[in-house]
Amino acid sequence: MRSHLATLSVATGCKQEILNLTAKIGEIAGASGVRNGFIGIYSQHTTAGVFVGEYQEALNDDVLALLGRVVQDGLFYKHDSPEFSDCERKNAASHLRGLLFSHGVLLPLSASAPVLGRFQSVILAELDGPRERRLQIQILGE
Repeated sequence: MRSHLATLSVATGCKQEILNLTAKIGEIAGASGVRNGFIGIYSQHTTAGVFVGEYQEALNDDVLALLGRVVQDGLFYKHDSPEFSDCERKNAASHLRGLLFSHGVLLPLSASAPVLGRFQSVILAELDGPRERRLQIQILGE
């Protein structure tokens, strides 16, 4: 069994955005030397999630709108209050939205490429940008 570990750095440009990582993940998988096995993608951040879904502009807008309805901005959150927290970013809503996502996904790898369905993409949900985000990509197989 072979193992390959890579770090993918992604510069985000907005407070909240949905980014398609599929091509970059495919490049890393292709260069890994592993043909068949598994690829794990892990976000090292509490305010950024990784998921598999359809990457389509209107749907991305719907996802962000849903997050805003489920976890509203402008409400009182203890994490944002200096009385309860030392966090200067006042990003409680971003942390709470992050709880709705996974921080990692595991995909099959075949012929040195992640196995995804026709409409599936590997997606990063930025919830507290803009920032530099780091994802660990672990590939195991033969």
